[in-house]
Amino acid sequence: MPHPLRPAATQVRSLFIAAGHSDTDPGAVGHGYTEANIVLEFRDLLAAYLRGKVLFDKDGQPGQNLPLVEAIGAAKSHEIAVEFHCNAATNPSATGTETLSHPDDYPLGAVLCKAISETLGIANRGPDGAVSRQHSRFGFIRDGGGIIVEQFFVSNKSDLAKYIANRRRLVEAIGNVLIEAVCVDTYDEAA
Repeated sequence: MPHPLRPAATQVRSLFIAAGHSDTDPGAVGHGYTEANIVLEFRDLLAAYLRGKVLFDKDGQPGQNLPLVEAIGAAKSHEIAVEFHCNAATNPSATGTETLSHPDDYPLGAVLCKAISETLGIANRGPDGAVSRQHSRFGFIRDGGGIIVEQFFVSNKSDLAKYIANRRRLVEAIGNVLIEAVCVDTYDEAA
């Protein structure tokens, strides 16, 4: 009697995750939070979620964020590299999520934005290639070939509150997107 087929996932792309900014560059500040602290915690939570599901590299040990130069170097050696950030604006009602990348990475950026938007209940600003804007970490895109994920506006009190309340759900949503991005479905015969 033939064995039924069941789906399995095989990792076919390498993955790198990074936290934007550092102890010396806190990034955006809003409502008592720094971008650097938010994204470092998020990267560590995401790493814990991914562990045992896929192979990946990250910019430092738990609680550590490597300098940009090291993150760029590591990003270059992976097929998918994602760096997490928080957006900020002088207008406190500015809201939403977006990704910044080369146009080739727009499809993954769009899926990441959708996952974040749906999980946090915020606007989906979509993928953007405007790497000429003033952001100290655009080298991650230009030189590292990565995607910058602006998860939400830390300057928007509502965005921040939604993130805090749902960050573990967001880790799972983004983790699942990244797992799918680095894996392909295959079929194994059941034993």
